[in-house]
Amino acid sequence: MIETLSRRVGLALGAEYVEIALMANAVTVAVRIGGRSKATVRRNEDRGINMGVVMEVQRLVLEAEAGRLNHIQYRDQLLALKPRHYPRWLVAIVVGFSCACFARLNHADWSACALVTIASAVAMIVRQRLAHLHFSPLIVFAATAFVATSVTAFGFIYELSATPKVAMAASVLLLVPGYPLINAVSDMVKGYINTGISRGAYALLLSGATCAGIVAAMSAWKVWGWLS
Repeated sequence: MIETLSRRVGLALGAEYVEIALMANAVTVAVRIGGRSKATVRRNEDRGINMGVVMEVQRLVLEAEAGRLNHIQYRDQLLALKPRHYPRWLVAIVVGFSCACFARLNHADWSACALVTIASAVAMIVRQRLAHLHFSPLIVFAATAFVATSVTAFGFIYELSATPKVAMAASVLLLVPGYPLINAVSDMVKGYINTGISRGAYALLLSGATCAGIVAAMSAWKVWGWLS
């Protein structure tokens, strides 16, 4: 999508050609306009994926292709784009309920579902806070998994549920690195092997950090949950 949209908007705004080289953490763009070429390299910053911004960028490209935006108007509108975010408390609550739904699908009782809701919501709050403080994603995932597993461990310690193993497994589903895994396969299928491999390795690192947090919590509370 990055390559296609960049080439389309360049040609729509008068470029003779646009060439893109994508890497795991950088983008190289070469543009030729009026017989003169210019190349630039920009480093990627991991700010998450905001589909609202992606859709707005696509809309601006279509406007440029239709001739309704010149290069100055396009630049101004592009720089004016701001990601829209849901309130953090709302995200935490919805994540808690979604993990509880997965637990219910795996035949957890209602007390286990309530425990999963609390554990996942609290873990999401921790994840949001650590990410806001710019901690490494690996530390964020490990700490979040530790918190979620620790909360559900009380289901074992105090016998709060008849299905505590399901609760413990479902509470960390918010940490499944879905986007990196999907994009890794998609990139490699489309021919971007290096980018796909790097995304896949990153997803494996996040999964490893999650496992480390789970094992650390189980070791701390002497509750081995679904590993027992």
